[in-house]
Amino acid sequence: MSAFENAMRQLDIAAEKLGLDSSVVDKLKQPDNIFEFDVPVRMSAKGGSASGRDDGSEKIFHGYRVQFNNARGPYKGGIRYHPQVDLDEVKALAFWMAIKTAVVDIPMGGGKGGIEVNPKELSLAELERLSREWVRKMYEHIGPKVDVPAPDVNTTPQIMAWMADEYAKLTGDTTGATFTGKPLDKGGSEGREAATGQGGFYVLDEIIKKLSLNPTDTRVIVQGIGNVGYHFAQLARQGGYKIVGLSDSKGGIYNPNGLDPEEVMRVKKEKGSVINVDGVEKVGGLAILQKECDVLVPAALENQITADNAARVKAKVILEMANGPTTPEADKILHDKGISVVPDVLANAGGVTVSYFEWEQNLKNEHWTEAEVLAKLEPIMRESFRAVWDTHEEHGVDLRTAAFMLAVKRIVEAMK
Repeated sequence: MSAFENAMRQLDIAAEKLGLDSSVVDKLKQPDNIFEFDVPVRMSAKGGSASGRDDGSEKIFHGYRVQFNNARGPYKGGIRYHPQVDLDEVKALAFWMAIKTAVVDIPMGGGKGGIEVNPKELSLAELERLSREWVRKMYEHIGPKVDVPAPDVNTTPQIMAWMADEYAKLTGDTTGATFTGKPLDKGGSEGREAATGQGGFYVLDEIIKKLSLNPTDTRVIVQGIGNVGYHFAQLARQGGYKIVGLSDSKGGIYNPNGLDPEEVMRVKKEKGSVINVDGVEKVGGLAILQKECDVLVPAALENQITADNAARVKAKVILEMANGPTTPEADKILHDKGISVVPDVLANAGGVTVSYFEWEQNLKNEHWTEAEVLAKLEPIMRESFRAVWDTHEEHGVDLRTAAFMLAVKRIVEAMK
């Protein structure tokens, strides 16, 4: 099943539970706009390119932007640079952004973009030309009140700065509000780096209360110690939770007595991987997902928990900090085992919420402190969780279906 087919299946399930008319569902399944375009880039002359090209030739890359639904506000969603980017994936991600912004009830819609490219093969100068060219192709279709892109896979605050600068040159708009995830000195928001992990921590706190568990007795495994996983693990440990497992792309470590994420990160930076931490059990690849714990936090890639390994998951709760880490087949197995899966559209929505705060600060020409940002984020995440939980209890559905029902209901109301 493709990503977009999966997304539409999730929509069908929610729509059926809500008793929506088929004409409304058909409307929800149609993206408002799809843009596909060539992004020509002059490759660096000799010595300037990571790929060793030396003729200053032009290379054509394939670019995308899907604007899915703006009934609740401007399209919002990242731009990813990856060799596997294709239209199906971008459509699915744009739809999920519309759901995510509606789950946390921020006045934004859903969009997503990308370029089919391996950015590691480009020099810095080529990357800048690529990013500015994407804006030249799209600038008439984006803007503070129209479509507000952000970083995603392999895109950075620096790339957002180039894009925002190019947009300002082309349009004269100097608010900076067309792109979020910018560097702090270019209109970025305090708290953005830790926002996704911080939001996930608030959600963890809420579900632990609902399940009458005690943080100090709650064992947590985090798969993926990138930006999101690391900040989340740090916050959970500070909140009294016991981090028993951590992993990166080279493997995982497990210690039933607990791990210190800061110490683990120090070893990773020094020696290249968490597996170089001494005095702990080493765990290969996906095996970390099957170790003893109460809360399992996939914070790496999509499709990690599948029909092949879901039956061996021992957690009580799965908190999806990555996008799409659980396949639909695995979802059913986990549900039958009585495992609560907090879906990505809720668990990792702290990121898009703080992106929205950045947009708001740019439009108002304000700069909030990190404390102010987090003070605004916390009630949004906690109240969103409670609204999803209430829907789950009222309709007897799993948390993913509940989140989709809540979001779809809000989108449909806005479309009237």
